[in-house]
Amino acid sequence: MQLSKDHIKSINKALHFIDVNLESDLSLDQISKIAHYSPYHFHRLFKAFTNETLNNYIARKRVEKASAILLRKKHITISDLSIQYGFSSNSSFTRAFKTFYGVSPSHFRRQGKGAYSKIRQVKSKNGQAITTFEDYVCETNHKNKAPMESHIEVKTIKTLNVVGMTCIGSHELTSTFNRLLEWAGPQGLLRTPDFKMATIYYDSFKITAPDKVRLSACLLVDEPIKTEGEVTAITINKGLYIVAHHEIGIHEFERVWTSLFMWMNNNGYKMRNEPPFEIYHNNFNEHPEKLCILDLYIPVE
Repeated sequence: MQLSKDHIKSINKALHFIDVNLESDLSLDQISKIAHYSPYHFHRLFKAFTNETLNNYIARKRVEKASAILLRKKHITISDLSIQYGFSSNSSFTRAFKTFYGVSPSHFRRQGKGAYSKIRQVKSKNGQAITTFEDYVCETNHKNKAPMESHIEVKTIKTLNVVGMTCIGSHELTSTFNRLLEWAGPQGLLRTPDFKMATIYYDSFKITAPDKVRLSACLLVDEPIKTEGEVTAITINKGLYIVAHHEIGIHEFERVWTSLFMWMNNNGYKMRNEPPFEIYHNNFNEHPEKLCILDLYIPVE
C-alpha cells in the first residue's frame, strides 16, 4: 500500500500520541481520531507504515517500557508493572512479555542481575528477532567499567528547533535523510555552509529490535517554520543534558552511545522522559579519515 506524505504525517502524529500515553487506555477509535481517519482506514495505514497491527505495536511498546524498568528499578514489582501498563492480570502481562522476549518477566529480571549476564538474541513465538540485552543496560552493573574516552559536559541547552521526517527501522534512516534534503533544498534551508543535521532516537537499540526502532532524520533551523506532508516541525526542549563530543568512524556509534550511558549511570544522573539525539558537524565522506564529527545529547534530571 502506497502511503502519501499526508498519510505519513498523520501516522507520525498517532505514534507520538501513543508514546506519551502508554500508561493510559488506548483504543483504535481514540487513536484514529487523533490521526483524522476512520478506524478502518487508519488501521490499514498504520500497518502499512509500521508493518505491525495497532494492538501489536501498543503491546510491544508497553512491554519494552516495562522491560527497561525491570532491569533498572528492582523495587518495582511485576504486578505493579502489569497494572501500570494496562494489562488485565499478571498472566496476560507474562504472555505478552514471552511473545516479544521469549522469557517471563521474572526470568528476564534474574538474567539482568549478574555483572556479565546477557540475554542473547532469540526468536520469539512470532518470529521477531529480539535485541541483545547486555549487562550495562542494568544501572547497578557499571561500577567497574571504564567509559570510552570523550569530551563530556553536563550543561543546560536552549530550545532547539528542527524539521524532520520519521522512519521505522534503522535501515530506513539514510533514505529518510535523502528525502529530507530533497525537501529542504527548494526551501532555501541548505544555503548556509554550516547547516547541521541530527538524528532523534525515540527507541533504544538495547530494548527494541533494529527494524522496529523509530527515529527522526532532522535538520536544525533557526526558528520554527511551516512544514508540509511527512515533514514535521519538532521542538527539542531546553534543559539539562549530558553532551559528548566525538570524532568517530561510521561503525563506532553503538560503542560511543554505550559509553555515554555508562558515564551517566556511573555519575548518578537519571535520564528524563525525552529522547536522546545526536547533531552532526560534518559530512564524513569529506573527512580525510572518513570520520563523523558529532555531539551526543542525553536529557537528564
